Amino acid sequence: MIGQFSMLAIVPVALVLAGALRNTALRSLRPWAALLAVVYAIPLVLWAIGPDRAPSLSKDMAPVFVPLISVAAVAVVVALVARSRRSPAVVKG
Repeated sequence: MIGQFSMLAIVPVALVLAGALRNTALRSLRPWAALLAVVYAIPLVLWAIGPDRAPSLSKDMAPVFVPLISVAAVAVVVALVARSRRSPAVVKG
């Protein structure tokens, strides 16, 4: 978002959400992934339906959303790390 590529952020957000929803082992990440998707979707929807929308999402996004999206992304990473520390991977052999 700082580099004026906010629309490209939809790719990792969608991947995180899809991965959390499809993989049953990542069930504990679902609320955090959903939070990230919602926090990203709010400025995206506001930009898409806005009457006086800017040519890009980066120019139209309110500055408050940048730290909110960043905090939500960090929360997903922290939840993933905490989950991996709680339950070590089971090696099938």
